Amino acid sequence: MGFMVIVAAVISLLHIVGHILQRQMWGERYRKLQRWMLVVNMASIFGLGVCWGRNYTGPVAELVLQAIAIWLMLQIFSIGLLAIALLIRYIYGRCRQVPVDESRRKFAKGALVLPCIAAGASFYGSLVERNETVLRSYNVPIEKLGEKLEGFSIAQLSDIHLGPFFDLDMLQELLERTAKQQVDALVITGDLFDNAGTTIKAAKLVDSYVERFPYGIYYCRGNHEHFRGIALLETALAETRIHNLVNNHALVLQSERPLYIAGVDYPMQREQFQLLQEAYTAMAMEDIPSDAVKILLAHHPDFVQTAAKYNADLVLSGHTHGGQLGCLGIPLAPPVFKYMRGWYHEENTALYVHCGNGSWFPFRLGCPPEIAIFHLKNK
Repeated sequence: MGFMVIVAAVISLLHIVGHILQRQMWGERYRKLQRWMLVVNMASIFGLGVCWGRNYTGPVAELVLQAIAIWLMLQIFSIGLLAIALLIRYIYGRCRQVPVDESRRKFAKGALVLPCIAAGASFYGSLVERNETVLRSYNVPIEKLGEKLEGFSIAQLSDIHLGPFFDLDMLQELLERTAKQQVDALVITGDLFDNAGTTIKAAKLVDSYVERFPYGIYYCRGNHEHFRGIALLETALAETRIHNLVNNHALVLQSERPLYIAGVDYPMQREQFQLLQEAYTAMAMEDIPSDAVKILLAHHPDFVQTAAKYNADLVLSGHTHGGQLGCLGIPLAPPVFKYMRGWYHEENTALYVHCGNGSWFPFRLGCPPEIAIFHLKNK
């Protein structure tokens, strides 16, 4: 209920701001359009309430949610472009000392192209880019890695969000493409199982790829697994060979410096997040030899702060989806998270925040889904 109130408030705010900017640009001529926009926004709130609020799934729900996503992003882009155009018109009029009416008429006529640009960006981000998975490869330098671990490769997937916009066939296609990269191990950093109806089938599907990764598949929970039911998830994973890392660790390879992969649960109690973060990290790292190469899987990127205290070499996380909106690799989404996308460092610990493979809101622009591959290298 609280989520739907927020959604309704956001859509209402978009409508009000859009109305003000359109009136400034085009005057009263677009009053009839505003009435239609109000009707569509009301229908969007109702559609979200039915599909998301009641957790409906299926082709019809997917189509409705996709259409609403395109419509909302169209409004957001239109508002941004109109705001920029109005600012330019104001500056142009002041600098050239052009009469207000003349300046307004010229810009209003030219600004008719802005909704077309907004529509193009909305359709592209909703229907094209969010389905165009890119492959990224990185070298990870580690002190005194040793010959046996030189070149050891790990693929990361994250935030797949099985549900209306990512089905089991798409998951199989993603796993197949990842397996073809011939990496040593696969890690999945949470928010995979986001549909209780497919949890058991999804776990079996991931398990069927274990042989394709010589050193195994490792998984840690995200917040959406808690939303869908941990008991069902644990039952599903118990029948697989997936390393289910819940505040514990696994020895991956014995070497001069043994390689361990640890994983932490997601702290669902927000008011106790910091305390649980420290406790979970301590449990995950307990009894790992001090000279080991330590990789921590944590759905929330803030875990890098506690991982650094245990001299973890690398933290792999997700959760943020990279903001889902970016330009030249820079997130354009509001800075809700300290670590939003890509590489960060805390002391001697490196953090990689994965852009995610799926999304619960079907839109990506300048932030495509990714398969991230890490090659360990002697520093």
